[in-house]
Amino acid sequence: MSTPDSPTAPPDAAFDDEAVLLVGHGSRREKSNEQVRELAAGLESRLEIPVDAAFLELAEPAIDEALAELAAVTSRVTVVHCSLFAASHVKNDVPLAVEHVRAEHGQELEIDVGAHLGIHPAILDLLDDRAAAVESDLGVERATDDVAVVLCARGSSDPDSNGDVHKLARLLYEGREFDRVEATFVGVTDPQLEETLHGLSKHRPDAVVVLPYMLGDGVLTGRVREWTAEFDAEYPYVDALAGDPLGTDSRLLDVFADRWQEARTGSVKMSCDTCKYKVDLSGYEEDVGGARALLRALSHQAAHADRDSVDDEPHAHDAPAKHVAVCTNRSCTDAGSSAVLERLRQAARDSEHCDARITRSSCLGRCGDGPMVAVYPDGIWYGDVDATDADRIVSSHLERGRIVSDIVDQTL
Repeated sequence: MSTPDSPTAPPDAAFDDEAVLLVGHGSRREKSNEQVRELAAGLESRLEIPVDAAFLELAEPAIDEALAELAAVTSRVTVVHCSLFAASHVKNDVPLAVEHVRAEHGQELEIDVGAHLGIHPAILDLLDDRAAAVESDLGVERATDDVAVVLCARGSSDPDSNGDVHKLARLLYEGREFDRVEATFVGVTDPQLEETLHGLSKHRPDAVVVLPYMLGDGVLTGRVREWTAEFDAEYPYVDALAGDPLGTDSRLLDVFADRWQEARTGSVKMSCDTCKYKVDLSGYEEDVGGARALLRALSHQAAHADRDSVDDEPHAHDAPAKHVAVCTNRSCTDAGSSAVLERLRQAARDSEHCDARITRSSCLGRCGDGPMVAVYPDGIWYGDVDATDADRIVSSHLERGRIVSDIVDQTL
């Protein structure tokens, strides 16, 4: 039973005017989006405060739209992630959307942002049960048979996120009677699932249990099942079967409730010591710096803005060649950034050779030097830009790839 101080207890009277925004990735498969909405409804029942769902892409509402709607009915919102690990969506994309809303609503709306789901005892218990269900289907028992488990995550370009998959696999192994537990990925990084399965065959376990470490049952989980079935057919001396993703299991609500409580009490902990945007990690040196993180987030937003509907490639991009971010924070707006933004957009529309997406940005950290305009992926920042300069940026830089050198503020 929840106690007044427990993370799953309803909030006290001091937080009556409060809501939660549960943020999922978003999918072309409505079933996956409905799972996020189902989790939001469950969390609302658990916390006894309003909980809405929003999505990063591919589904509605978007984060900024959902926050703007909540601003009309409440004064405080806690953003809770559905993201399993802390990669670019957690570190860049959600904070950028939140900053847009903060800049627009000012003191009207207090927004707290929680951490990702991460590694949590409730998730370990859930994974243990998912493995037990597969063992039952295969007719094996870990106490008497050699059962190997493969924990298969999506894979990320963020080493911090990938490292946590290995930690989770190790914790699933500890204290349980599995023969071994391996971490692997379905894409982006190594080792990938096919390689891991073939490596396991050399150990000749009685059974291989593959656990897709994903929330929704979509394209990637289908791929995990397909590769597992191919392995099972190729190695008749090993029984292999893939289990179910996390889905909408009620234990996830325990994790969401903890992350909500951490955010609203200012006790969110992030792994900054191993964040590629903060420290030099071998192979990721060029990613260090908040400005790079911001531009990476802006680029990712543009990359997903106009993608084609490709059912079997959930992350296929149909992105413009350039992404132009115009700072519309207060000091830049006072200096005329709104006029610069509109002039850039008009010049781009009038051009026959300009393949660029031009968007607003929150503060680019160069207050007093604006209006600031950043062009990605070139990493060129222009400062003290006026409407005439906007025309030159389009005609020279965006059309012909020639930097307008006299207004360059910095290069990344």
